[in-house]
Amino acid sequence: MVEPISGRLEITIKTSEFPKAETVENGHKHFTVDCDGRQFSVTVKPKVFKKLEEAQANFPSWIAAISGKLGEATETGFILEQAAIQVFERKPKEEVKS
Repeated sequence: MVEPISGRLEITIKTSEFPKAETVENGHKHFTVDCDGRQFSVTVKPKVFKKLEEAQANFPSWIAAISGKLGEATETGFILEQAAIQVFERKPKEEVKS
């Protein structure tokens, strides 16, 4: 058998929906993202969640990249550990004139 090399598995979830989050311990925000039937449980600091709130308030269209490490399996999916969020404004594509 060939000796495996080490690596790190990271997950990136893309969404343009604002999550309904609940406030948990230390003011952290907890929400769930359904990815093709697998649910990822996400908990982030208030400062990180604020990026989503600002995008919802300031951009007519946006997309968020939620990334983190694949955590423990749950009954319906997985826990996303050490989650981080990046938000990008979606700008309409300009029509190409011929």
